[in-house]
Amino acid sequence: MKKIILLTFLISFGINAQIKLPRLISDGMILQRDTKTNIWGWASANENIELDFKGKKYKTITAEDGKWTIQLPSQKAGGPYEMTLKGNNTVVLKNILFGDVWLCSGQSNMELSMDRLKDKYKEVIAKSENSKIRQFLVPDEYYFEKERNDFSSGSWVEANPQNVLQFTGVGYFFALEIYEKYKVPIGLINSALGGSPAESWINEEGIKKFPEYYQEFLKFKDGKLEKEIDANDRKVSSDWYKLLNETDLGLKNKWRNSLVISDWKTMNIPGYWADGELGNTNGSVWFKKQFTLDKIKESQAKIILGRIVDADSVFVNGNFVGTTSYQYPPRIYSFNANILKEGKNEITIRVINNSGRGGFVTDKPYELIIGDKTIDLKGSWNYKLGSKMQPLPGQTFVRWKPVGLYNAMIAPIKNYPLKGVLWYQGEANTRKPMEYTVLMETLINTWRTEFKQEKLPFLLVQLPNFMESKPEPTESNWAVLRQQQSGVLEVPNTGMAVAIDLGEWNDIHPLNKLDVGKRLALQAEKLVYGEKKLIASGPVFKSLEKKEEQLILSFDTIGTGLISKGGDTLNGFAIAGADGKFVWAKATIEGDKVIVWNNDIQNPVKVRYAWADNPSNANLFNKEDLPASPFEAGLN
Repeated sequence: MKKIILLTFLISFGINAQIKLPRLISDGMILQRDTKTNIWGWASANENIELDFKGKKYKTITAEDGKWTIQLPSQKAGGPYEMTLKGNNTVVLKNILFGDVWLCSGQSNMELSMDRLKDKYKEVIAKSENSKIRQFLVPDEYYFEKERNDFSSGSWVEANPQNVLQFTGVGYFFALEIYEKYKVPIGLINSALGGSPAESWINEEGIKKFPEYYQEFLKFKDGKLEKEIDANDRKVSSDWYKLLNETDLGLKNKWRNSLVISDWKTMNIPGYWADGELGNTNGSVWFKKQFTLDKIKESQAKIILGRIVDADSVFVNGNFVGTTSYQYPPRIYSFNANILKEGKNEITIRVINNSGRGGFVTDKPYELIIGDKTIDLKGSWNYKLGSKMQPLPGQTFVRWKPVGLYNAMIAPIKNYPLKGVLWYQGEANTRKPMEYTVLMETLINTWRTEFKQEKLPFLLVQLPNFMESKPEPTESNWAVLRQQQSGVLEVPNTGMAVAIDLGEWNDIHPLNKLDVGKRLALQAEKLVYGEKKLIASGPVFKSLEKKEEQLILSFDTIGTGLISKGGDTLNGFAIAGADGKFVWAKATIEGDKVIVWNNDIQNPVKVRYAWADNPSNANLFNKEDLPASPFEAGLN
């Protein structure tokens, strides 16, 4: 009986099926110029499909499975155009441009939107009206069973002060640079997911090269394990937060409304309560700070609370003004100033920390802004423990498992011709950095195969500086991964933007996305747009020789000359003798070379530059103000 019902449904679908297009093929799309372009979709079996574009008609007949593709001849940049598709129904696509389409992929630093940057780049956002720069935002999804042929949502949107807030920050600043120089429409396909490792973006065939990852992928392919893990993770998390809320004295006794009482203790903010009397406590901790105001005339106010680990809810005079559920976003909450009053006021923060060290990230702004008045909120706060909990068990994060993101977030794009790929990722692979070059070579080659673009340009962003600086040379997985990223450049038609000077020691999501976008644009201008004489990067290590007790380093892309930025002293170099123990070295620029030595190392055989999580003092640049790429090298 079930078979009969299914057969009846399929027959009915075949008779009544209408033209259906993938979400990428939609109003407002930007199609790649100067190459043949695919328009594809689905309809009933053996249905005649006709496409009318610029007065010419293109025809095809659907296959037995209802799939069809029409290939348009190469088009010059321009538009807007309309396109009409006819079958059992008629579909009209409007506002189509031809230009350059860039796929923006990777993890959170590519995904990070202009909305997160709105306080830093207010003027840029205010002036963002441009119908020639558009984005398609791919939904954050994963799928293991097979490659999907479409997205569950998504549409093309033009840049303007409202829409641009959802654009990838790095991608948008890249697009601005390219558009200003070439006046060609720029389409961004934003397909990135925070925390994702490279292996989750490789297809099933490609991941076979890595037996460990392939076996892990096979565990999830049928979807059963995924559902079990997700259900368990949700239950564990739900139970933890339910118990937290049931036992939180601050919720029971409505501390948001109460004034500080004598049994509240004090702590300096910013800082972590693990460093004080509370120690490594997980759960909820409530904080209060009182301040006095004159008569309030302004209608709006804003409270800035740096970053808080992990979650927070903020109240001003008992009134809720904002909340953030995880540790990474900056806390910036705007509110109506009428909740403030003349005289004594109070800010209350409920902080939830589910594991690790809870508290307020240092070296960030903490202030209350009312009109042109700023009140510094750093310093002594009162605090009280609301509820002490066992650490929340870590999640499995199924969405980051191998192949899943490729199947859901890349496969539906592969019929859509591209100008190139912008890739900002690597943080998630620092646990096992030595495999990164091979992973990326595999990813690039499989994408090129699947997109049928064997020379598809890939432009990478090298990891920025992050975490605390170390006083002595030390080992660093972040440094190893940067070296591995440099190794990816052995793959033809690739480029890399160095960002070693653009990070923030206390934030894995640095806000300076403008310079990252500009440096990617430089790479594109040289590699993709044919500006062969352009200096697109800082000095890149080329060779090493030894002269007496000194190491002599040669570089490519020195531009109009090498400089030590910020002063006469060249910093960031370390050398080692045969024992492999690195010590800081003196370094000086002589013409187009760098001479490195340490009088205590009589026979130096290895050199490192900017080899640290955060090599904050590294200052070798060229005169074009582009930083040298970190490296390690040894004598042959």
